[in-house]
Amino acid sequence: MTQDTIEDFARHVRGTRFEDLPSHTVDAARRFILDAIGVGLSGSRGQLAQELLGCAHGWGGAGPCRVLARTDRFPAPVAAMLNACQIHNSEFDSLHEKAVVHAMTGTLPAALAIADGRSGITGRQLIEAVVAGVDIACAVGLAARSPMKFFRPGVANGFGATAAAGKLLGLDEQQLVAAFGACVAQSCGSMQAHEEGSMLLSLQVGFNTRNALQACDLAAAGLKATQDVLDGRFGYFRLFEDVADPRPVVADFGRIWRMDEMSQKPFPSGRATHGAIEALMRIRGRRDFSGADVEGVVIDLTPVAKGLVGRPVKAGMEANYARLSLLYCAARVLGTGGLTMADFTPAALADETAHRLSERIAIGTLEGTGIDAFSPVAVRVSLKDGSLLEETVTNILGHPRNPLSEAAHLGKFRANCRSVEAYLRQGAADGLIEMIANLEDVANVRQIMDLVESPS
Repeated sequence: MTQDTIEDFARHVRGTRFEDLPSHTVDAARRFILDAIGVGLSGSRGQLAQELLGCAHGWGGAGPCRVLARTDRFPAPVAAMLNACQIHNSEFDSLHEKAVVHAMTGTLPAALAIADGRSGITGRQLIEAVVAGVDIACAVGLAARSPMKFFRPGVANGFGATAAAGKLLGLDEQQLVAAFGACVAQSCGSMQAHEEGSMLLSLQVGFNTRNALQACDLAAAGLKATQDVLDGRFGYFRLFEDVADPRPVVADFGRIWRMDEMSQKPFPSGRATHGAIEALMRIRGRRDFSGADVEGVVIDLTPVAKGLVGRPVKAGMEANYARLSLLYCAARVLGTGGLTMADFTPAALADETAHRLSERIAIGTLEGTGIDAFSPVAVRVSLKDGSLLEETVTNILGHPRNPLSEAAHLGKFRANCRSVEAYLRQGAADGLIEMIANLEDVANVRQIMDLVESPS
């Protein structure tokens, strides 16, 4: 009988040990854990987050697990779902660009839910689980050789969350295979939600994260799930991806840690907007001008980036749509000099000045790039005085080859904490920074959740 690739996945999850991780991988894990927590704290006040919390009270009753910046407690699958939604609902979460997967967004909430539900999970174990989960989530995306039709960040996070939760639960290889099988049986989420800029986008990550924890529970209870999870006639790759080849990814297990390849977002918008935003900010840094001075702008994107964010500005659009509209994001940068959470308030979204400015922006295509490339990005700004200003971005800010500075990383985290300061314990931001910086020495991950839980 031919071995299914899922067995390689399970073996890698079981074999990932803190002692074998390079120091730079541990550093990256700490950075992206802190980043995800900050984004999730801010996301607790995101679009429809309160309504989702209300619904969740009818989905399983009380439990031991906490939600970022909330007082409520839930069973582990529900808490993990809510935290995953909060991390993704503002498009501010990290991702692996080549895999096109926000690999921390479901993986970390799954691990935190398991750690919060049982005492004694250490910081080292959390790092192990999250690194393994990110490897698996990215492996699913990297194996793909065709454009997305299902929402890959959602379904891939199901795999990552299963890996992280299963590792912390101590599932053996066969139990992990069963958990992955039960996870795939529940996998969900199409690109239509991205197409329309629907709140379902973050919910699809949440659904798959919740399902992953339930899949692990079923496997631990003895469920004999499907075995040919990935390569079978009706396995994941044949159903969810038109073309896939996981062999090169599997060959890299234990040699390349995908955590090292993650990109951190400096702006709260779709990653495919970031290269153009950075180019426009560089141009504005060299030349002082206003939106009124702009004659026209041409932004050339890779085909995948254009397909993700080349949508028009619409009257009455909501924040989730606007975050995925490069025309809107670029118009705000031209008008204000940057892009922050304030650019997605109802007042900013209704700003007619930005809408009119967006009509002077054209999006072109850079041919010859791969199906998974977010860069390069080329921008040309023509001013009414006849000036032509140009900029090309190859490694987008936040990419491992162009990382955020430590000051910018911590500044982003602190700004996210300030946005929900009224719902956090005094000193929570400083406490979290210190605790995550020394995560391998934390004896009980519940201490992290003590700091992110709202006291009132």
